[in-house]
Amino acid sequence: MKNHHLRVNRLAPDPGAWRRLTARDSVLRRIDWVLLLAALALSVIGILLVWSATRNRTEINGGDPHFFLIRQGLNLAIGVGLAVGVMWLGHHRLRSAVPLIFAFAMVFMLLVFSPLGTEINGQRAWLSLGGYTLQPGEFAKIAIILGMAVIMADQVDAGDRDHPSRRAVLQALALAAGPICVVVIDDLGMAMVLSMIVLGILLASGASLKWSIGLMLAGVFGAVLVWTLGILDEYQIDRFAAFADPSRDPAGVGYNTNQARIAIGSGQLDGKGLFQGTQTTGQFVPEQHTDFIFTVAGEELGFLGAGGIIVLIGIVLWRALRIARDSTELYGTIIAAGIVAWFAFQCFENIGMALGIMPVAGVPLPFLSYGGTAMFVVWIAIGLLQSVRMKRPLAA
Repeated sequence: MKNHHLRVNRLAPDPGAWRRLTARDSVLRRIDWVLLLAALALSVIGILLVWSATRNRTEINGGDPHFFLIRQGLNLAIGVGLAVGVMWLGHHRLRSAVPLIFAFAMVFMLLVFSPLGTEINGQRAWLSLGGYTLQPGEFAKIAIILGMAVIMADQVDAGDRDHPSRRAVLQALALAAGPICVVVIDDLGMAMVLSMIVLGILLASGASLKWSIGLMLAGVFGAVLVWTLGILDEYQIDRFAAFADPSRDPAGVGYNTNQARIAIGSGQLDGKGLFQGTQTTGQFVPEQHTDFIFTVAGEELGFLGAGGIIVLIGIVLWRALRIARDSTELYGTIIAAGIVAWFAFQCFENIGMALGIMPVAGVPLPFLSYGGTAMFVVWIAIGLLQSVRMKRPLAA
């Protein structure tokens, strides 16, 4: 009988374990659950929209209507796993590995110009590895954010200065220039996102406003120079021409944006219902499971559903901004601010090009568009945000 009682006691719940899990300084209490749930909701909605856009497309799903549903679900599972891994490591531990992370990202990006590189829709921005395609430029976002954070926060967090030195700003800009120069050759949309990340970091770092103004002027000058020298490919010029004049060549370069607006407008207030969109089912909008995923939401979920997606994106940005504000170290503030700039601009650009208020730049909608690499990096970003939040001191 005595041994029986001992076995029962060992199997009984440990009240101390629950107290540790729910303690004021526990991991569960420090996680930003609003941010996490909003990101998960966007990702699950994205899986359903991707499934709706691809289930009837036998030319890409191989006759399996559930192919993209399973693949995107797997992408999300891997992404969440990466976020947990980043949270476990912590952004402080990653600090010493930043040079290695940056070098890895640069080598990975340069490989697109090797025989491993694959061209999709006129852009040589993908790697083909064992039947899988990866977009190395996505990793540049994380590399630039971490690299600039390390350089610009080093002296400030050590207490030597109250804002980044001129030398630190120049070093950080030089670091960011490498990936931007690589991607601008064949992926203008990615270059735009990386540039906005750099601008967001400059504004959040405490560096003089002159640096931000100078960067914007340099961007304008660079754009004019690239245009006048004819460096842009024809398809890139056509995209900007179609944005300036939507009626230009409606069967060609203007087709995507015209069909996107038709699809979104046809959803009206409450949409046609998931899997019921005629524009989506009829495949009238190209790349509807990737760059133009928002058109599926507009048609099938209507104004209310599409508006709900924008609200969820706003919640993610709001929580990330709070994390940036509450961080007691510049390193954490820069990481969070860089992620905010990335998410905000990329969402605005993607939704804007679907609505016709921004040029088509070929950038995915974070959390919603199909793609393994894109899903992995946004969840790595969520892991970094959670890590920054968990390191903040507890309120008295």
